[in-house]
Amino acid sequence: VFAAALSEEHRRQARAFTQQMGGRLRQEGYRGYFELDFLADMDTGDMWLGELNPRVTGASSMTNVTAVAYGDMPLFLFHLLEFLDVDYEIDVDELNAGWAQPSAIDEWSQFILKDTADVVELITEAPRSGIWKLDPAAHGGISFVRSETDWHTVASEDEAFYLRIAQRGGYRYPGADIGILVTRGRLQTDDHELTDRARTWIAGIKRQFLTAPLDDTPVPPVREPGPFSFKML
Repeated sequence: VFAAALSEEHRRQARAFTQQMGGRLRQEGYRGYFELDFLADMDTGDMWLGELNPRVTGASSMTNVTAVAYGDMPLFLFHLLEFLDVDYEIDVDELNAGWAQPSAIDEWSQFILKDTADVVELITEAPRSGIWKLDPAAHGGISFVRSETDWHTVASEDEAFYLRIAQRGGYRYPGADIGILVTRGRLQTDDHELTDRARTWIAGIKRQFLTAPLDDTPVPPVREPGPFSFKML
């Protein structure tokens, strides 16, 4: 998420299409939060609809920590008001005008880290969820700061919130989800390449894992997952 991700014309088109889709969802009886993915053709200028998710989505984590969400009201709270059937009044035009300002959008990034090695092994140790920081003196170049479920507390681009997916007793295999990382700033260049900081985080997280070949390691009993252990909003 950053202000210059789309041109002003693409932002205008996206707002118009989103309002049209929202009006149609309202006719169907849907109320509350929804997300649209748009695909912008940078050569032709065309805007295409990627998909519609009539629910809270993975993009919600970033839209609810941007500056405008703090200065006004996080969109997720509107979802709760609709869910709780609370009567309220807002100036929709004023709200949309505030969210439409590029200056209201600060820079956040998130990525879902996947295992790319062509091997299947048992995970014997895995990094825990919480706030981590870049630390050249630590193992893997990152170190654990504290347990946390709220990534609003990420103070700088040297810190990140890591949500563990792969854990001890599970398995690594090609394409397996390892975890989700949320941090301030951009993790891609204007040419859509990973930044050095992104590569440091990826390498650092992967180095926190210890694994063992399946043939040499007894398989531990599967533990029951805790509440919200897979994804936390």
